[in-house]
Amino acid sequence: MGMTMTEKVLAGHAGRKSAVPGDNIWVDVDILMTHDVCGPGTIGIFRKQFGPTARVWDREKVIIIPDHYIFTNDQHAHRNIDVLRAFVKEQDLPYYYDVGTDKYKGVCHIALPEEGHTRPGEVLFGTDSHTCTAGAFGEFATGIGNTDAALIMGIGKLWVKVPETMRFEFEGPLPPYLMAKDLILHIIGDIGVDGATYRAMEFAGDGVMSLSIEERMTLCNMVIEAGGKNGIIPVDAVTEAFVKSKTAKPYQPVADDRDARFHSRRRYKTADIQPTVAKPHSPDNRGTARECKGTRLDRAYIGSCTGGKLNDFMAAAKILKGRQVKADTYIVPATTEVAKGLATTRLDGQTLAEIFQQAGAKISQGASCAACLGGPSDTFGRLNKSEVCISTTNRNFPGRMGSKTAQVYLASPYTVAASAIRGEITDPREFLYQPELPRPHGLEDGPGLSGLALHGGGLRDQGGNHRPARVPVSGASL
Repeated sequence: MGMTMTEKVLAGHAGRKSAVPGDNIWVDVDILMTHDVCGPGTIGIFRKQFGPTARVWDREKVIIIPDHYIFTNDQHAHRNIDVLRAFVKEQDLPYYYDVGTDKYKGVCHIALPEEGHTRPGEVLFGTDSHTCTAGAFGEFATGIGNTDAALIMGIGKLWVKVPETMRFEFEGPLPPYLMAKDLILHIIGDIGVDGATYRAMEFAGDGVMSLSIEERMTLCNMVIEAGGKNGIIPVDAVTEAFVKSKTAKPYQPVADDRDARFHSRRRYKTADIQPTVAKPHSPDNRGTARECKGTRLDRAYIGSCTGGKLNDFMAAAKILKGRQVKADTYIVPATTEVAKGLATTRLDGQTLAEIFQQAGAKISQGASCAACLGGPSDTFGRLNKSEVCISTTNRNFPGRMGSKTAQVYLASPYTVAASAIRGEITDPREFLYQPELPRPHGLEDGPGLSGLALHGGGLRDQGGNHRPARVPVSGASL
């Protein structure tokens, strides 16, 4: 019987010829990642179970990335960093991206691929539920708890049950007003927050394979919001070009067998999907931006592993350029590399940072998770009272971004930017040209870029291009 990509990766790392859903197997681990929230707990369990002088199983395979509670005056958060530093020094770990140094990176899920730690066909575990982001590179990647992570630190293996695979196919390239965030929110609204519990979520179809690697990461990032064990996308030239630009380490891609068996298949036509919003207080509380039109906002937030990549900021800049925000708007780059991109990537001759500043947005001085997980009260962008916020982040449970009385709507960077301008939830098509209308002069397509240089081969410098004209949203064709 044929195997899915997830089954193949796990079987190979268990030294088996095959694996089927429900099998319980020991798998060899290629990468273990931990950060400042869970790292100290993992280290404590490792020392207790393996001894105070124990060494990690492979110092080249343990990656430690502080990113959550770092730009704060909270002394408890600082203590977590101290614990990480001491452990890294003791173990002589080469891959520690310490805050306050030139090596600092920012959000772990974006830092991992930037530093070449995500490779096709591998197994990656991390002490963060959104570790599944790395499935965009055709690997098995999932979040684990501190106890499992401590076990991996000691022996380099983990006992895993092979998940069933749900396949989601998108037909047709994305319309220029949609992003990957709309696709995943549509799916979660369709199957619910428990609809993929302990299953792999595989994404395919030309609607997926036309996406940039950054957008594929967004798709896989939020599978956990549907209960998924991991997300995974087939490896193609886009994947390989990115990976080879970051690392020379060898890897072995896998692909579905022709006779692979899936738990289920769902097919969507991208043209039928509208800009999508997850209303408070659950990622599956789906609505459309148009249905939520008029909802007054106090805050707009563009950042996190889900919405703080360079392509996310390019999308927001397309709408914010030359306009002023009415809601307090916070810009938080996911990594230091993205932060540099804000200062160097241009749209119509202006850098993205200049566009955001002129629009009245506040830009974080450091790359991090910031308010996505709430954090201490002095965290940049944190919701500290009963605000209503629209955000590119991945969760909107009560208290997720700080205040338990706040309301958070999840949406794409397009929708968040459009809403920031109006001060109320707004369909981004009110600010973006429509494909059936004449293309604004000077806006050029790259290969498979769907007119906005966000899909297909990835982000490119837009200096000199004409800003898309504003087109009123009216009529049933939208």
